[in-house]
Formats: sequence, C-alpha cells, structure tokens
Amino acid sequence: MYAPDDPTRYQEVLVSPMYLAGSNGTGEAGFAPVAHWPHQYLDEGPCQLLVTSPDQRIRIGWFGDDFELWKISAAEDAFSAPRWTATFNHVTPAEMVAGLTTALVQDYDEAIASDTPGRFLTGPTVPWRDTVRPLTDAGWNLDGAAELGTVEIIAPDDQAGILIDRRGYGSDRTTVELWAGPPGWGTRAEATFTARTPSHLIAATAAVMAKSTPVVRERHQVDRRMQHLVTMTPVASATPIAEAQVPRAPTPLDIRRTAVTQAVHRAARAPRTAADLRVMAAQSRSTGTAQKRTGHPAPATSARLPASSPTPRRGR
Repeated sequence: MYAPDDPTRYQEVLVSPMYLAGSNGTGEAGFAPVAHWPHQYLDEGPCQLLVTSPDQRIRIGWFGDDFELWKISAAEDAFSAPRWTATFNHVTPAEMVAGLTTALVQDYDEAIASDTPGRFLTGPTVPWRDTVRPLTDAGWNLDGAAELGTVEIIAPDDQAGILIDRRGYGSDRTTVELWAGPPGWGTRAEATFTARTPSHLIAATAAVMAKSTPVVRERHQVDRRMQHLVTMTPVASATPIAEAQVPRAPTPLDIRRTAVTQAVHRAARAPRTAADLRVMAAQSRSTGTAQKRTGHPAPATSARLPASSPTPRRGR
C-alpha cells in the first residue's frame, strides 16, 4: 500500500498492457459511447446508474459497490426478459466495456435507420473463430491443453485469454469468458457473456484487449501484485518534446487542477463581508491620504487568495 503522503501515490502513469491495468474506480470510458442515451440515477438498490437505449431494449447497469460492476443486456422490447447478458467484474478496465457499448450504439443506430430489429438481437455465429478473430489476428494462440468441449485462446504473455465453453445447454449459461490477470480478488479481470450473445459484440470487446494502446491510471490504482506484470510510464515523461504543443484530452489530474483553480477564483470574487468592506474603505482612505502627502500613488495592497485544499480523490 502507498502511504498517504507518498508523492508518487497519485502520479498518473500510462499502463500497458491495458487488460492488466484494472479499473480506475469510475465508469466514464464505458459510458462515454452512450452519453446521449437516457440516464437514471438510482438512490436505492445495488444498481446506482442505469443507461438505456431510447426504446429501453438495451440496458447498461453500473453496480458501483458490487463485485459484478457492470451488467449489460438486450431484449426484444422494453418488457421482455433479456435475450443475452454480459457481466464485467470490478477489476475489468472500463475501456474494455467501451468496446461493447460502442458496438451496441452502432448496432442500435443502424437498426433505427433501417427499421430492423438490430444486429444486437441476432444469435452467435456457429464458427467460434469469428468471436476470437481479433485476438488470433493479434498473435494470441490456441491452448492445446483446454478441457474437452472448450476452446481457449491465450495472449502471448500468458496473462489473458478467452474461454469458449461449448458444453451444456440453456440460454442463460455462460458460454464465453474474457479474462486477464492471475486469479485473485483484486487481480483477475473477468467479462462473461451468456449463450445467445451475438458473436460480433464479443469480438468487439475482445478487439480492445488485443490493442497495444496503454491507458492512464493513477499509480495507486494498479494493484501492487500486478505491477511486475505491466509497464508504467509517467504521463509527463511519455510526451515527446516535439508533441508538447499538440492539444490532448484532459487527464483526471488536469480536471482536478482546473476544479481547484476555479474554486480559488470563485472565492476571490465572492461578496465581501461588512468587516471586509470597512477594512477596504479604510485602506482606500489611507491610500488617498498617502497620495496627497507624497504626490505619488501608494503601493497597491495585494489581495491574498484563501487557501484551498486539493479536491478529494475518488477511491473505492
């Protein structure tokens, strides 16, 4: 664990591979593709935020204090039982969830434009290779030791994989699992998909895992048990000098700094108390008297901004 006063605790770092970066405790990346869909913030119950498609056929639930952090499903209509369900645990990077939510938005928009039910309600394709193609194209390999009736594709570093279980029956059984990291409460990311999940949606999620693009995390958000498995590069030192002037999206640290600066400016512009006004009036009179005596303006009195403590950091 990092000490509260450790200067590196909140240092922003680029983490790769992404699938071992863990969660940053928020769902912004996963919710970004559906930011324009209806949001319901729930005060009671385990689900804290529910985002739905405009017709409520697609549902994206955020269970912020639960082991299963995300539950995403699709149904024929707003009142039907889910046709399929995808679940992401609390260690899964939200960037992986964004692979699925991005594909869902695309499917939904195409369905509305063509007046069809939508690809998000189609069944899985028979060849399992369609599901894992983004991984095999990236050099992930078939595990020859997988149990009979299952197919498993493993990452080159042996720290992530996809398991396709073709055993058993029933529409609610888990048939596909994406995993990353060694077994453990804070180390193993897991994404599970029930039997009728369309193959292209699983492939869209897997495609994000196959990317080499690092993600931003604060150093303390990467579990200590995972740090020997990942590469962490401080954000400040990762930007080449030649690119220093290129605009970039604000990082979480940028946002916090901006919030603190704005708070200080608001405090500086805040209405003065009666005592403050009396002091300012006295200072004004003293300044005027000094100017009359010397013929020169008196030095301006610098206003002190109130001290402001850093914005509390979000944590789990």
